[in-house]
Amino acid sequence: MATVSEIAPDVFRISTFVPEFDLQFNQFLVRDDEPLLFHTGPRALFTETRDAVATLLDPASVKWIGFSHLEADECGTLREWQHLAPKSMAVCSMVGKLVSIDDFMAVRPALGMKDGELLNTGKYRFQFLHTPHVPHCWEAGLLFEETHRTLLCSDLFHQSGDVEPATHSDVLGRCRQVLVEYQQGPLANYMPYTTLTEPTLHRLAELQPKTLATMHGSAFVGDGARALRDLAAVFKDVLGPK
Repeated sequence: MATVSEIAPDVFRISTFVPEFDLQFNQFLVRDDEPLLFHTGPRALFTETRDAVATLLDPASVKWIGFSHLEADECGTLREWQHLAPKSMAVCSMVGKLVSIDDFMAVRPALGMKDGELLNTGKYRFQFLHTPHVPHCWEAGLLFEETHRTLLCSDLFHQSGDVEPATHSDVLGRCRQVLVEYQQGPLANYMPYTTLTEPTLHRLAELQPKTLATMHGSAFVGDGARALRDLAAVFKDVLGPK
């Protein structure tokens, strides 16, 4: 069953723990004039996610459906959500719109955003950040809420286990453990390491986020800039060239 926690003002973490994977799948609902759902979750979790959203607002009122990249837990139920919410639009990178989303995912054409463009949901404004191959895929992008400084950061800071909704404690140890374990098994190369990785993470750090809303694991509340710079070092150490 999905649990709902407010991790920042009007930002709700909707989380389902899947024991088979020892992993939480988190979606984030922003309650505003034009509600935003970031991550849809995979099809197996659609009913739970919809019912959790319904405890906060009418699911049919969702206007924006955002995600980082093409993957089941990011946008696997985009069609279901767009049928449920008749005025909803997918929001993703321009690359994602052109190469994937409009062709075989979206019921209606997506809003393709360029780096630095702004999305207004009412009282909140989100900056779109094109982040190729961070965390994965050419089309990857993230959203940064400018008022309370929440970074919707997809798979960055991935942690395993059924952990707390949000923490002020450093999550880098948990993240490093996952990366090391994945590199040693069938999920090796889960996170690519490219010439874009370090500068992208340092660019995100310059935003000075106060909350890092991650897809898998606890949201981190605190010095997000330092956490992102530390993550860059972890990525280089675990994933970088040897």
